[in-house]
Amino acid sequence: MSPALPTTHQALTVPEVMTALRLSRFKVYDLIRSKQLPSFTVGRARRVPADAVQAFMQNRLEEAA
Repeated sequence: MSPALPTTHQALTVPEVMTALRLSRFKVYDLIRSKQLPSFTVGRARRVPADAVQAFMQNRLEEAA
């Protein structure tokens, strides 16, 4: 079984973020649109920094506490 977040990647694809967070494509793009999850594009390719996913998860954990 592969890890949820590839440790060698600094920028993740939307499907990798979907797998890591176990969310739908729609929800990941909703988080990007609402600026809760930072991302950038190169041409038509959308990428999410791996540390942004980690920060998102940490923020959600802090909010839940």
